[in-house]
Amino acid sequence: MTVYQFLRLFVLWACVPHFCCPELTFRRTPGLQQTTAESHAPRSDGKILHRQKRGWMWNQFFLLEEYTGSDYQYVGKLHSDQDKGDGSLKYILSGDGAGTLFIIDEKTGDIHATRRIDREEKAFYTLRAQAINRRTLRPVEPESEFVIKIHDINDNEPTFPEEIYTASVPEMSVVGTSVVQVTATDADDPSYGNSARVIYSILQGQPYFSVEPETGIIRTALPNMNRENKEQYQVVIQAKDMGGQMGGLSGTTTVNITLTDVNDNPPRFPQNTIHLRVLESSPVGTAVGSVKATDADTGKNAEVDYRIIDGDGTDMFDIITEKDTQEGIITVKKPLDYENRRLYTLKVEAENTHVDPRFYYLGPFKDTTIVKISIEDVDEPPVFSRSSYLFEVHEDIEVGTIIGTVMARDPDSTSSPIRFTLDRHTDLDRIFNIHSGNGSLYTSKPLDRELSQWHNLTVIAAEINNPKETTRVSVFVRILDVNDNAPQFAVFYDTFVCENARPGQLIQTISAVDKDDPLGGQKFFFSLAAVNPNFTVQDNEDNTARILTRKNGFNRHEISTYLLPVVISDNDYPIQSSTGTLTIRVCACDSQGNMQSCSAEALLLPAGLSTGALIAILLCIIILLVIVVLFAALKRQRKKEPLILSKEDIRDNIVSYNDEGGGEEDTQAFDIGTLRNPAAIEEKKLRRDIIPETLFIPRRTPTAPDNTDVRDFINERLKEHDLDPTAPPYDSLATYAYEGNDSVAESLSSLESGTTEGDQNYDYLREWGPRFNKLAEMYGGGESDKDA
Repeated sequence: MTVYQFLRLFVLWACVPHFCCPELTFRRTPGLQQTTAESHAPRSDGKILHRQKRGWMWNQFFLLEEYTGSDYQYVGKLHSDQDKGDGSLKYILSGDGAGTLFIIDEKTGDIHATRRIDREEKAFYTLRAQAINRRTLRPVEPESEFVIKIHDINDNEPTFPEEIYTASVPEMSVVGTSVVQVTATDADDPSYGNSARVIYSILQGQPYFSVEPETGIIRTALPNMNRENKEQYQVVIQAKDMGGQMGGLSGTTTVNITLTDVNDNPPRFPQNTIHLRVLESSPVGTAVGSVKATDADTGKNAEVDYRIIDGDGTDMFDIITEKDTQEGIITVKKPLDYENRRLYTLKVEAENTHVDPRFYYLGPFKDTTIVKISIEDVDEPPVFSRSSYLFEVHEDIEVGTIIGTVMARDPDSTSSPIRFTLDRHTDLDRIFNIHSGNGSLYTSKPLDRELSQWHNLTVIAAEINNPKETTRVSVFVRILDVNDNAPQFAVFYDTFVCENARPGQLIQTISAVDKDDPLGGQKFFFSLAAVNPNFTVQDNEDNTARILTRKNGFNRHEISTYLLPVVISDNDYPIQSSTGTLTIRVCACDSQGNMQSCSAEALLLPAGLSTGALIAILLCIIILLVIVVLFAALKRQRKKEPLILSKEDIRDNIVSYNDEGGGEEDTQAFDIGTLRNPAAIEEKKLRRDIIPETLFIPRRTPTAPDNTDVRDFINERLKEHDLDPTAPPYDSLATYAYEGNDSVAESLSSLESGTTEGDQNYDYLREWGPRFNKLAEMYGGGESDKDA
């Protein structure tokens, strides 16, 4: 063995902990005590620094965790080679847990742990030790640092981060398909022994699934697992430390595995033949029924598309795929007729829309079924031979003439007889009628194209056996024209001729109109009823004619008006003609032929203002009258406003009358003679501050006896006016020029209220009558207000 190999083995042996001998004793070597090391940093005085080599040193102690003994756990011993055993040295410990977790015997240097230590909480502790002279308390050795390392034991079981895992894998997967990986952790020291080495195994879920021992990956163990047979699986996985050997700790977790669906099942109809029924009266688009093919798959793998691939009803029916229910809805495509066909056969196919190529070997992913649809008979309404009818008739036919016939039949096999009627809402004038048995339309009143060229009628056909089944059809009647109207003047002509007219002068152009409408168009001829020496008619051959003069000059004083009969005729058969009379006035004209006057004597208009000026003056007068009326109404309204609007209105109002009374000499406000002579007759005087609206009859009161005191007389009159509904509720100031005895209530003024002691009592105000109720409410509530 070489020297290098020996040194290497010695170093390895020194680094391995020896639990059998925890005491580490380090002795000072005399030869090494004086060993010095040269410093590379010279001092300022030129001397070289020398470092004394430490005489005792150590690296680390080892301690097992989870000690269960009753005594303190011995860690190790510190000893200096200067310790003579006489107790002159004292060992001091400081650092992590010193004095609490770790204690040292200051005389012997023995280190103990005071409680159980968990490596998972702290793997090592760093402390500092020093030996000092007990008497001088000076260190005999420099302070050194050492480590107490906690050795791990297998006291933690593997744990999974989740108690329950959820995973999925497609059905029909091959063996070994990865499902999910679970991982457990162990808090023990992985660098020491097998305490943290975890091995996985499966406790529940075989033979469907397996787990890799080292990685925890769960894989499928059986081929072709079918979701339709079993969808949910529960797998229990165990993680065990110590490499899975006996004595190791373990933990478990549960994995819920779901087989997801794949399209491995084709659709299948539950029946080979399906029977449906539909009424022949069902409109287009009516749902006849539904067919459904079942598919064991779910989701999009179960989506099915339906179509009609064969049958004798492909033109009469259609099928629609309902996405929500995955049903095929058969609908009516064309109108049905029980009398024509009573049974249809369809071949319906259902096919998956999402097919997985991996499962083509399982067969075609489609299926077919036969659908037989029976048509049921219903009592249908009558059917007309046409959708509408058009009849043309001349307006000169006789009443009762048949203009056309409508035809209808009962489409049912019973062939019920039909009854025809005319909707009178379409023939309010009752010009037409219909034969109820054969549907012949005839006139009941004369026709006139000039009044109405078209008649839009509605004929109703109903079964006699079932009158509720009716059908309507439109009948259009066109009235053809017959030349039964003579032409007439187009407008009324106001014709005049000048006195100075010359022969052959044009005085009027006339035209005509005709209510008839011949096929070849209108053509009129104009002529005179008799030869006229004054005027003649010249036909322009364009349905107009000119009126010309035949003599030179006319005299309005001799003849002021001429009547000219003109014959107008058409060219249709039979020829119709009429005579129209033109009224021609003789008028005075200027040199240009403009009419100036047509009367025998010209009217002389007085000179004056023009019409526009007269209208303007009239409008101004009307406006002034309106302003005056409004001003008077406003002034009257202001005089009617009372001084106080309401009996309940107690606001202070200042009314200015703008006049000054006459004092004692003013006898208009009150008849002083009444006070001096109570027996005098009182006259009713009206208020002067407002205009009275209604005059009340004055109430006559009995005359007081001569010996009645004036005060009593005034009280009686006051009471009388309080009870009088016609008395105005206004306060008036009147001068009586009479002073009676003192008032029982004394003064009502509040000017002297400040000199009185205490509160005054105003309850007597309630005894004074209705006029003092407001004052009683204002002053009589003092006590209650204070109490409140």
